[in-house]
Amino acid sequence: MIPGGRAPEYLRTNKKVLDIVKHFMKKNKPVAAICHGPQILVAADVIKNRLCTAYPSLKPDIIKAGAKWGEPNETLTNAHVQGNLVTAAAWPGHPEWMRKFLALMGVEFKG
Repeated sequence: MIPGGRAPEYLRTNKKVLDIVKHFMKKNKPVAAICHGPQILVAADVIKNRLCTAYPSLKPDIIKAGAKWGEPNETLTNAHVQGNLVTAAAWPGHPEWMRKFLALMGVEFKG
């Protein structure tokens, strides 16, 4: 799980963090990123040809990294999934983002 906020701006320069992300993506393990978290995905060079969203100001970076931009809805409450990757634009998307991430890990929701 890759958080948003300002942390990704700094974490994306940490080789160990990038190696972990590359490993998870290569092994098709569930990965969730929100808000500015996809900056780490861009730095790790793992989103080419993948559907990905992020905080709207990151759209140029996501597209330049070769990903297909997943448009956030007006309220930023949606999340996008492609394969093992779940992304959302901002904190209002937490409920859908977490549901989709947990579903990737096999958690079933009832009711």
